Amino acid sequence: MYKRILLKLSGESLQGEQGYGIDDVRLMQYAHQIKELADKGVEIGIVIGGGNIFRGLKGSQRGFDRVKGDQMGMLATVINALAISSALESIGQKARVLTAVRMEPIGEFYSKQKAIRLLEKGNVVIMAGGTGNPYFTTDTGSSLRAIEIEADLMLKGTRVDGVYTADPEKDPTAIKFTEITYDEVISRSLKVMDLTSIVMCKENKMPIYVFDMDHEGNLLRVINGEQIGTLVKP
Repeated sequence: MYKRILLKLSGESLQGEQGYGIDDVRLMQYAHQIKELADKGVEIGIVIGGGNIFRGLKGSQRGFDRVKGDQMGMLATVINALAISSALESIGQKARVLTAVRMEPIGEFYSKQKAIRLLEKGNVVIMAGGTGNPYFTTDTGSSLRAIEIEADLMLKGTRVDGVYTADPEKDPTAIKFTEITYDEVISRSLKVMDLTSIVMCKENKMPIYVFDMDHEGNLLRVINGEQIGTLVKP
C-alpha cells in the first residue's frame, strides 16, 4: 500500500457522456473512489485539467493570446477542483483546494509545506491552477506537484487502460505495455504525458501508473497491486 499518491485527472473525464462541462454522475463516481482510498489511510493529492471547460492551446489556435488563453485554462482547473472538493465533502471526506495563483477565498495559495501538512491531517488536497504559469500543461503541473509533495507514485487516470504501442481507439493492432521505461516512452513518442512532464519524472525518479479511471473500483485495484494499467519507470 502506498502512503501518498498524486492523482492526475483529465478535465475531459469529468464531462462524462455530456461532451462538455461537469457530469454529476461521473463526478460522484470519482469522489467515492477517492474516498474509498482515503479511508484506507492513503494520502491523496489531486491535479485536474480544465479541458472540459477551456483549453488554452486550442484557444490560441482560435485567435486568443496564448498567455491569456492559458490563464483561462488555469481558471477552468479551479472550477473543476471546486467541484471535486464539494463532491468529496458531500460524502464526508475532508478536502482542501490550493491554487497556484492567489484567489482567496476561492482557494488557499499553494505551498509544498501547506499541502503536506493538510495531507498528513487526512485532507484530500486538490491543487489547481497548473503551475501558475503559461506554456505549461497540467501534465507538467501534476509531475511538479507529485515531486514536491514527495508522493510515492503518480497515477494518471484516463479513459484508456494503459499505454499502448499506438492509439488503441484508432489502431486495433495496438499492443498494451504492462511496464515501460521513461526512455522508451520518449523514443517511441508515446502519448503518455507531454515531454516536459516525462523528463521531469525521469530526472526525479517519479514512477507513473496509467490506468482507466472511468471503471469504478479501479483506483483501489491499482493501490492493491492489481496489474490493470501500465507502469512507467526508470
